[in-house]
Amino acid sequence: MSINQNKFIQALKSLGPGIITAALVFGPSKMTITSKLGAVYGYDTLWLVVVAIFFMLVFTDMGARIGLSSSLTLLTQIRQKWGRTVGVIIGMGVFLVTTSFQAGNSIGVGIAVAEATHTDSWIWVLVFNLAGMSLLFFRSFYKTLEKLMITLVALMLLSFMTTLVLIRPDFTQITAGFVPSVPAGSEAILIAFVASCFSIVGAFYQSYLVQERNKTKTDKPDNNTSISGILILGVMSAVVIICAAAVLNPQGIQVNSASEMSKALEPLFGSAAAYLFLAGLFGASFSSLIGNATVGGSLLGDAMGFGSGLSSGKVRGLIALVMACGAGISLCFGKLPLELIIFAQSVTIFLVPFIGVAMYVVANDKQLMGERVNSTFSKITGGIGLVLLVALAVWNFNELFIK
Repeated sequence: MSINQNKFIQALKSLGPGIITAALVFGPSKMTITSKLGAVYGYDTLWLVVVAIFFMLVFTDMGARIGLSSSLTLLTQIRQKWGRTVGVIIGMGVFLVTTSFQAGNSIGVGIAVAEATHTDSWIWVLVFNLAGMSLLFFRSFYKTLEKLMITLVALMLLSFMTTLVLIRPDFTQITAGFVPSVPAGSEAILIAFVASCFSIVGAFYQSYLVQERNKTKTDKPDNNTSISGILILGVMSAVVIICAAAVLNPQGIQVNSASEMSKALEPLFGSAAAYLFLAGLFGASFSSLIGNATVGGSLLGDAMGFGSGLSSGKVRGLIALVMACGAGISLCFGKLPLELIIFAQSVTIFLVPFIGVAMYVVANDKQLMGERVNSTFSKITGGIGLVLLVALAVWNFNELFIK
C-alpha cells in the first residue's frame, strides 16, 4: 500500500466520531421531513439547511472539545456542577427521546428492505434489530460501530448523489433556494427540520464518542474531524430536498414517508433509481437504529451511575433495551404517520434548550476546559444558537398547547 493510500485510509478512520453523529441524526424521520420539504415547497427551504448545519457545527465542535478536555464524562461534569438530579433528568430525557425515535428507525429499515424484496416489513424489523443487538457482543464495540457507520454513510452518499445525477435538477432554482424565505403554512415542518438537523443530543454525545475513540488511540486527539461528518449531514439533507423538489413537487405528490420517494422515482427513471433510493433509506435507517440506541443507552447508563463505556455490560444492556422498545412499538403500530414523526421531533425541542445550556456553560468554564474553552466566536454563535432553540420551544409550545 502506498503512503498516499495509507494517509487516505487513516484520514477516513479519523472521521469516526463525526460520521457516527451524522449517521444517527440522518435517520428515516429526517429523510421523511426533508422529502416533505422538497415535495411541498420545492427548493424554497434549502437555506434552512445552511442555518441548521451551521449551529450544529458550533455545538458539535463544542461537544468534541469538552470530550477532549477531561477524562470525566459530560454528564459527570454536569452532576458536579448542578447535582445528581439534573444529570438524571438529562439522561432519562435523552433515553425517552431516543426510544421514541427508535420506532421510526425500525420501521424505516423494515420498509426499505420490504419494498425492494416485496415482502412483509415486520420480518425485516425483527431481523435488523436482532442484527443490531448482535453487534453488542463484539468485544471492540466502538471500532465495529465506527466501521459500520462509515460504510453506511458511504452507501447513503453514493445512493443520493447518483439519484441527483439521474434527476438533473434545475441549478438556477437550487441557487434561488438558498435565499431565505418562509413559505406559508410551513412553520411546523420547518421547526421539525431544525429540531432533527440541529441535534443538541447528537452534539452532546459527540463528547462521549471522542472520549471512547481516544481510549484506543495513541495519536494526538483532534476535534476538527467532527466537522467533516456534520458537513456530510448537510450535503445529504440538501440532496434529498433537491431530489424531492425536482421529482415530487412538479407532480403535486404529497409525500408521507421516505419510501414514497422511491415509488415516485420508478416511473420516471426506472427501477434502478427506486432501488438506489431504497438503499439510501436502508443506510439511513440502520445507521440511526444502532447509533440512536447507543446514545440513549450509554447516556442513561451514565446518568444511573453505570458509566458510559461501550465495553460495560450494563450499558450494552440499556442499548439493547432501546432497540427492543423501538422494535416493539413499530411492530405494534406497523406504520408511523408523518404527523406523528413531526410531532415527536417538535416535542424534543422542549428538552434540547436545557441540554444546550448545560453544554454551553461547561464549555465556557476555563477551569474545566483549559485551553479548549469556548472562544469569543463560539460564545457568540453558541449563545445565538441557544436563543434560537428557546424561541423555537416557545413558538412550539404556543402551537401545540395554546392555539
